[in-house]
Amino acid sequence: MAGSKEIRAKIKSVENTRKITRAMEMVAAAKMRKAQERMRAARPYAEKIRAVAAHLSRANSEYKHPFLTARDEVKNVGVIVVTSDKGLCGGLNTNVLRLTTNRMKEWETAGKGISVCAIGNKGFGFMNRVGANVKSHLTGLGDTPHAEGMIGAVKVMLDAYVAGEIDAIYISYNHFVNTMKQEPRVEQLLPLTGEQLGDAGGSWDYIYEPDAKLVIDQLLMRYVESLVYQGVVENIASEQSSRMVAMKAASDNAKNVIGELKLVYNKARQAAITREISEIVGGAAAIG
Repeated sequence: MAGSKEIRAKIKSVENTRKITRAMEMVAAAKMRKAQERMRAARPYAEKIRAVAAHLSRANSEYKHPFLTARDEVKNVGVIVVTSDKGLCGGLNTNVLRLTTNRMKEWETAGKGISVCAIGNKGFGFMNRVGANVKSHLTGLGDTPHAEGMIGAVKVMLDAYVAGEIDAIYISYNHFVNTMKQEPRVEQLLPLTGEQLGDAGGSWDYIYEPDAKLVIDQLLMRYVESLVYQGVVENIASEQSSRMVAMKAASDNAKNVIGELKLVYNKARQAAITREISEIVGGAAAIG
């Protein structure tokens, strides 16, 4: 059995760790509330622009945007992988990367080429380790991402799609369900299908000013950007929730370990006292 001094040092070490995990839990809880507010604030815009895009996809326009046109054969696939920049958030990144890797294996088996855009340091590092073709990446988004900060990395994939180098684009991220549940998803981003856009609520048409190409190009670019932004803010809300839960579990485990170590310490101390008393009594008996 370890000595009393070693056990006291171990207890002190675990107590210090518990202070850190408790502090991280409280910080994550505060950030989670802000991330959820940002996520909910982005949803009305995303829903409105989705409705406009749905009307547009069914309109009798003289110009058909490449984003709305499905390719006859999908030979090359692009995937935008959204992960966190930091760790200590449970299995959040592992789950989404495992799902993404499984889909990539399916595409490879089907003989399709794969290009990756990594948003988040964890996904970027993982894709480099597995030898994926990373066309663009973006790290250091922080807790308050802005859509304009993502345009550069995402536009690389969109330009490749328009040029015909990529035939379909997917996005993988963690969908925020509630504080205790985050769901990894891989969703098709391009081409935009009727299933993605939803019901347009009837037949619509538009008068374009100055011309259809300019308006539709800008609108659909904003629509795709809003989808990527929504995926990023959902992932950040999921990250903070997962981190809060993970740190709470770590704090609870540390509390249990401290209790067990104190019990061991008390037993060791009691054994030492009993041994000292036995030595004193034995010495007194020998003298007598």
